[in-house]
Amino acid sequence: MRNLAEMGWSAVSTHQYILADRDRVPRGDAVRSRARLRYVSCAHYSKDWTSQLHSHTCAEMFFITGGHGDFLIREERFPVAVSDLVVVNAGVLHTETSQNGSPMEYVVLGVEELETAGGVSGYSLLHLIAEDAVSSCLRTITQEIREPRAGCDEICQRLLDVILLRLGRRDDFALSDAVPASSGSSRECGLVRRYIDNHFKENLTLDQLAGVVHINKYYLSHTFRREFNTSPISYLISRRIQESRFLLAETDHSLSQIAQILGFSSLSYFSQSFRRQEGMSPMEYRRKRRGGGRAGAREQLS
Repeated sequence: MRNLAEMGWSAVSTHQYILADRDRVPRGDAVRSRARLRYVSCAHYSKDWTSQLHSHTCAEMFFITGGHGDFLIREERFPVAVSDLVVVNAGVLHTETSQNGSPMEYVVLGVEELETAGGVSGYSLLHLIAEDAVSSCLRTITQEIREPRAGCDEICQRLLDVILLRLGRRDDFALSDAVPASSGSSRECGLVRRYIDNHFKENLTLDQLAGVVHINKYYLSHTFRREFNTSPISYLISRRIQESRFLLAETDHSLSQIAQILGFSSLSYFSQSFRRQEGMSPMEYRRKRRGGGRAGAREQLS
């Protein structure tokens, strides 16, 4: 073991650091403390690698450990390489592909009660060059899961806490505090928002959403608007429109099919909602994203 001088400490002075009271922990740290590690996966590109758009009920943290590849998240495609970290929120469609000649490898952590403040994109991309402490934690996690022994779960959870705290020091990484640490109405609204994120394609009503957290629907509507400056149903529609942008740009589904996939009661309701939020019709958006081309028969309104 190294002595104090080798560790950068003076042998003459006494150094002391007083820890803050738990009750005074900043709100952002409270968000991190609720994050719960649910699974750890290690992936290496092979011929049976499937790249299909999918989502999860918890957030995923992708640590790229080898090779190169690409991520497709909703409407955005971007390259990734060693030392990159991609954090994808729960309910966000995504997939990853490997580049030929440089097989991609990554470790993914599935984390509940975690949401990156990535806006409507639903993800964050960080470059972890020189983040030795994070890399060390990740290595220990992968070592633990290879041969799980007593205390493995607790060790991995605590290492996740360290990773999030280290990342929290960066200017380019922020977590959402949409679900506050308190157990009051704000937390209930946060749970409803997460439920919408995971079930927005279903035929949801205000009564059903209120039933999720066992509160009065009028009280939910009032507190949800206070927390997020929008009503639960308006947020549901906005979430569907976000997903429709991807389907319009990346698929050849007809507008009727898209409306049905996303849970709209009719094509006209979908078109009206899209125009209200985006300032143009779904067909205009598709033509714009495709440069005016590929406007075939499948784009017809019926």
